[in-house]
Amino acid sequence: MKLTDFDYQLPQELIAQDPLLVRDQSRLMVIDKGRKLLEHKVFTDLSAYLNPGDILVINQTKVIPARLIGSKVGTGAAIEVLLLKDLGKGLWETLVKPGRRVKPGVKLIFGEGIMTGTVTSATDQGGRLIQFESRESFSGAINRIGKMPLPPYIKNYPEDPLRYQTVYANEEGSVAAPTAGLHFTPELLGKIRHKGIRVVPVIHHVGLGTFRPVAVDNIEEHYMHKEYYNIPEETAELINSTRAGSEGRIIGVGTTSVRCLESAVDSSGRVSAGSGETEVFIYPGYKFKVIQGMITNFHLPKSTLIMMVSALAGRELIMDAYMEAVKREYRFFSFGDAMLIY
Repeated sequence: MKLTDFDYQLPQELIAQDPLLVRDQSRLMVIDKGRKLLEHKVFTDLSAYLNPGDILVINQTKVIPARLIGSKVGTGAAIEVLLLKDLGKGLWETLVKPGRRVKPGVKLIFGEGIMTGTVTSATDQGGRLIQFESRESFSGAINRIGKMPLPPYIKNYPEDPLRYQTVYANEEGSVAAPTAGLHFTPELLGKIRHKGIRVVPVIHHVGLGTFRPVAVDNIEEHYMHKEYYNIPEETAELINSTRAGSEGRIIGVGTTSVRCLESAVDSSGRVSAGSGETEVFIYPGYKFKVIQGMITNFHLPKSTLIMMVSALAGRELIMDAYMEAVKREYRFFSFGDAMLIY
């Protein structure tokens, strides 16, 4: 398939710059993929489309303040570093800007000397490996000097940085939020559980694989960057028992939860507990092994994320839904409105 098959025209004013005052008051487009029907609701209506026995899979990853502003030792030139992946013992895979100034051997300083970094090598994907040293724990240092890594299309830094975290985030490791989960409130989750829907966690740390643009015209040639995931034993057991013995559906909250589950199926068709790395690329033609539905946001044109939802609902239905969302002035991207596909 061609990259242009997943393009659409989006007016700039529909890109949400700020989160809503109340998380669960976002709009919700509901797509019945079997009957090819669209409905327009509010996110608080979500529980009406979930049945007792369904399983809602949430991603409990937590965004780290991964955007570091430093300077180049010797010249003082400003350098921006985005942490991507912890390789252990202070070594991180990163993206840097401007990259031409940051060659292997370059030393960087952050937070008036709270932390330093030495570029050890370049990566195949145009990034840099940086060896960090700090006066305190690395986590403590970046929480003092780092900033929330908001996407470049968001120009307003939120007054409350927690609005770029889900209410259930608890394990640090992501460099972008699993944005489908931003719509949930504790009250809505309680309402969903009270109806008999089970809410189970996974961890999938959002990294370059999720947001890296597709740079090839033939999408099958796109390379997905590996991302870490973990599926607890209890989550795997409940999903497997539900798939084997009831009519309950598995609904993934966000593309990361879906990629995590679809990467953890063993040869017998069961979801395996434990940790791993996923580089699965889901686009039309993919046969889903675990999930039957998904909650997601409205994604960038020509992104791997719009390709994934097209694989679930069909490209034509999704592109029609996006055109309808533009017509009805839905809010798009990270702080935007939501979609339920079932």
